Amino acid sequence: MLMTSIARKKELVSRLQTDILRWQGFKLPSAQTQAIGLGAVEKAFPNGVFPTGTVHEFVCGTPEQAAASGGFLGGILASLMQNNGACLWISTSRTIFPPALKIFGIEPDKVIFIDLRRERDVLWVTEEALKCEGLAAVIAELREIDFAQSRRLQLAVEKSKVTGFVIRTDPQKLTATTCVARWQITSLPSQLENGMPGVGYPRWNVELTKVRNGNPGNWKMEWSPEGFIPVKEPVAIKVPIVRKLKAV
Repeated sequence: MLMTSIARKKELVSRLQTDILRWQGFKLPSAQTQAIGLGAVEKAFPNGVFPTGTVHEFVCGTPEQAAASGGFLGGILASLMQNNGACLWISTSRTIFPPALKIFGIEPDKVIFIDLRRERDVLWVTEEALKCEGLAAVIAELREIDFAQSRRLQLAVEKSKVTGFVIRTDPQKLTATTCVARWQITSLPSQLENGMPGVGYPRWNVELTKVRNGNPGNWKMEWSPEGFIPVKEPVAIKVPIVRKLKAV
């Protein structure tokens, strides 16, 4: 009887944990679940599945980081918009160059850009957009966001199941938010193919500093025609030291 009671409690706890993860946007792997293509980065999330239907935040201390975050998001949107879904990009000073989205296989006319004058208008439009079930994603460029504001966005996506992204372009203090993950993206030098002119594919240093119920980490990623691929670190080759012997 005691073993039966313990087994039932373990089963109940496991079921509750599964339900909590599902409510937070984490899905159990199944035949219908498709990975978003982030490879090892995706494994940092619970069950190894990128959480959709929730809000992610990207922290950018410089304009360069904001531009890198926008480029990296282009690769994520390429997967979220596969079923001809549209997305909204809301800001007061847009950091993304729309034609550049074609690198990631996204037609710029599938992204609706909303340029506003005031920060509070960006927050209001973002909240309303996240309530629209027909959207694939909503991206908002904000100087800052606090816990209460992020909570309103989270409540919106819990009903619509739309995935939201907040690019914090001028964070004064990394206060707590309800966002499921906190990203920091920085650009890396591209690698040219042998004998080829121009520039290589975009590369980023991808850092997850906070993952709800997951494992933070750091990765180097590159975008290619096949999608995201990990950047392999060069192997250091030890050269033997040859010492000259003095003649006696």
